[in-house]
Amino acid sequence: MNRKNFIRVVAAGSAGAAAFGTESAEAKAELNKAKPKKVLMKVGCQTGGTSKENLEFKARHGVYNLDGGAPKTIPGKGWDLDDSLAKKEACEKYGISLDAYHFPLTSAGIDRVEYPNIMLGKSPERDREIEILQQMIQVAGKTGIKVLNYNTTILPVLRTGKTVDPKRGNAMYSTWNYEEALKRNDPKTVAGDVSIEQMFERITYLLDRILPVAKEYKVKLANHIADPPAPVGYRGITRWNSPDVFDGIKRFAKLYDSEYHGFNFCIGSIAEGLKDPKTEIMPIIKWVGERNQIFNVHLRNIKGGWNNFQEVYPDNGDMNFLHVVRALRDVGFNGMVMPDHVPTHPDSNSGFQAFAFCYGYIKGLLQTVADEAA
Repeated sequence: MNRKNFIRVVAAGSAGAAAFGTESAEAKAELNKAKPKKVLMKVGCQTGGTSKENLEFKARHGVYNLDGGAPKTIPGKGWDLDDSLAKKEACEKYGISLDAYHFPLTSAGIDRVEYPNIMLGKSPERDREIEILQQMIQVAGKTGIKVLNYNTTILPVLRTGKTVDPKRGNAMYSTWNYEEALKRNDPKTVAGDVSIEQMFERITYLLDRILPVAKEYKVKLANHIADPPAPVGYRGITRWNSPDVFDGIKRFAKLYDSEYHGFNFCIGSIAEGLKDPKTEIMPIIKWVGERNQIFNVHLRNIKGGWNNFQEVYPDNGDMNFLHVVRALRDVGFNGMVMPDHVPTHPDSNSGFQAFAFCYGYIKGLLQTVADEAA
């Protein structure tokens, strides 16, 4: 229905209501369609753990949902349930909900992760590592943790340096430039050459064995895409979300029809694989969000895009985060919106300063889109 016809319908409905005490069904449908949805998401964070200092810092800034890092590890077994329950109790003293943990499948790179054989595809070593992850899911479920965040990568997070912004108090932005990276001629990892098909084989080998446990204990598994997407075969590796980040996301999303299979949806990392992040991010949010596969959001802005970008503050990047948060609202996203990879500067406590800015910024965005739906 175009705007002119919509106005006629509304007018007719109003006249009908005056005459007969009822409204046009078509007018009602159009009005309901136009009304924004209720805001279900909340500001959260994945830094600092559950120390008294960090929990007080979070509470002071109105952050009442948290990824608590991880409980203590019992060597050869998995997570310590008693420590996990203690973390939850510590959060509750401040009214903070412990919503998520991080699996020890991180973005540090295959040479530094605690359980490397899963993404190296080495059996039977990976089977023992997967058994430990299964135990961790059980501990998470018994603690009431809703989400486990994880990575399935071989190369680490890739950056080539820092860019100083004198207009923002000499803030330093982490920077990736593919041409500069090639000049460094960094070596391959211990994994050697790994194709995208091998990456997906190793991912499905893992998920075939841990998703049933996640379903049993009602814990969602949220995968963070490789950061950044990179050209095919860079340092011997083709990342599973490269070279077309949206195609990679779709392929990963469709691996399983399960409410426990989805994404730690990093807006920044996805944007790093796009040529025009401001416009291209929107259909990705819509597609993944309508499948209910966004479990957490990292709200990180960038300047630039594919093969050349800087990580900046949420208000001075190429993406309009008001539009992004509206889109998340409209697909019914109900998880945490978290700052991530904040800029740094030479002052002491620069990280705390940047995170404080981001919390306030996100809370302002959430209030704005909530008021639109009121």
